[in-house]
Amino acid sequence: MYNRLFLTLMVLVQALSISAQNNVKVKVAEGILVGTDASGIKIFKGIPFAAPPIGDLRWREPQPVTGWKGERQAIDFGPNPMQEAIFGDMNFGTKSMSEDCLYLNVWTPAKTMKERLPVLIYFNGGGLMAGSGSEPRYAGEKMARMGIVSVTANYREGIFGFLSLPELSKENQWHGSGNYGLMDQAAAIRWVKRNIAAFGGDPNRITIAGESAGSISVSALMASPMSKKLFAQAIGSSGSILAFRPLPTLQEAEEDGTKLMKKIGCHLLSELRAMPAEELMKKAHIRKMPIPCIDGMFFTEQPEKTFAKGSQAQVPLLLGGNNQEMTLFVSNIEQAKEFARRTFGDATDEIFPRYGIKTEADLKGRQGIDLASDLFLDFSTWHWGHMHAKTGGRPVYRYRYCHPRPPMKDKGKVAGLAGGVQNVAEGQVESQRDKGAVHSADIEYAMGTLPTNLVYNWQPEDYIMSDIFNGYYVNYIKTGNPNGLGLPEWPLVNGKVPEPILQLDVNVSVEQDMQRENRYKTILQHVCKEQIPK
Repeated sequence: MYNRLFLTLMVLVQALSISAQNNVKVKVAEGILVGTDASGIKIFKGIPFAAPPIGDLRWREPQPVTGWKGERQAIDFGPNPMQEAIFGDMNFGTKSMSEDCLYLNVWTPAKTMKERLPVLIYFNGGGLMAGSGSEPRYAGEKMARMGIVSVTANYREGIFGFLSLPELSKENQWHGSGNYGLMDQAAAIRWVKRNIAAFGGDPNRITIAGESAGSISVSALMASPMSKKLFAQAIGSSGSILAFRPLPTLQEAEEDGTKLMKKIGCHLLSELRAMPAEELMKKAHIRKMPIPCIDGMFFTEQPEKTFAKGSQAQVPLLLGGNNQEMTLFVSNIEQAKEFARRTFGDATDEIFPRYGIKTEADLKGRQGIDLASDLFLDFSTWHWGHMHAKTGGRPVYRYRYCHPRPPMKDKGKVAGLAGGVQNVAEGQVESQRDKGAVHSADIEYAMGTLPTNLVYNWQPEDYIMSDIFNGYYVNYIKTGNPNGLGLPEWPLVNGKVPEPILQLDVNVSVEQDMQRENRYKTILQHVCKEQIPK
């Protein structure tokens, strides 16, 4: 019995000793953090970068985080932002969800913590309604092994991040409200800039990146006076804040917020703030992407005007999207025209013929995909790059990702819009291999995180594709130029007509599509004309 007890104690002591050896500590402005060492990559999870936005801080700009005494464990992800399961089965690194969600995570390869390595901050997609920095597809381990300090950060989503009300506007010195989720992102960048040197990162070499809603966020951060001077480079994948219509005014956003408050069943702001987060989320039941407004703080003018003046962040920009972002869900050409008319309005008769949709077969072909993708977010991505190339004064690199994912491993599954997986519904066809790269398909390839996604039956060509895409990303983050040894030349778009676009597939090529560019300029002229400064 005594021998068994002795052996048990020895095993426990040995386990504690190994655990202590794997621990690593850094000192940031708020105190000491204890992370883990995973084969040379130091990982710190669940680092608070702002005060918990709960109680009276619900719908307030992010407040400074309070320091702590002693050591704070940073081995688990902080809670995911409050969200419903909107996009199918998103995969998270934690099951915890809370309104107290303002945490970030750091992966660093630094050995001495004095290396001054380049830094990447990645903001998740999910329509500003869902997603988290804990998602494995955004994990920074691969980037860290390539010599980059990699960061993911949460931000408030849905009603918690994007509610405007007259009562909220009266509370603030700038007499505005809304855009709290974007302010959270700016606060995360500020925290990183102030503390990243402790992790071996260079605060003057920060690249911000994101996909879908994360990409929209990056374009917004480039335009905002709260953030545009905090980073050195930007990457955007699939979407931007420069869409077809101007952002809502504060008054319009407040009117929408008042309607939502009535829908929830509240008459006073105090009632909304007192409601438990889970109940508030379910009663709001937001299923449409929140649109940021001109709140007077994060945005003081239309982003279009900021970019037109050249007042945005003057940084290099690498951006692009997928060649099958969206497909048309219509049966005939007239339905397609009506679908387009919701966005193009009276200009539909001028713009629609430029897609070359002449038969019903075209609806499912390249022509229909182009129309659906433009209405979704392809046009806004082009618009962002086009404006920055004109006024940004720094290099712009544009890509189009074309490599389709392989079939799923499991039968009876279909892909969700934001990369999630759902069971096949009755009458629904099981997923086959897509002809092109669908929305969100590029994330794991670019970030080098294919092994974290167990849904797809990855093949050798997928890892080849990931090495190519990730190689361009790493070069760009390190130098501001994606080109490097062993990779096909990626040309600048600045001043070239039509713009050269790198076609990212196993066989990389460069395309110049004048027809597409003319179509976009027609949209700009007829649909976005109210945004263009006089």
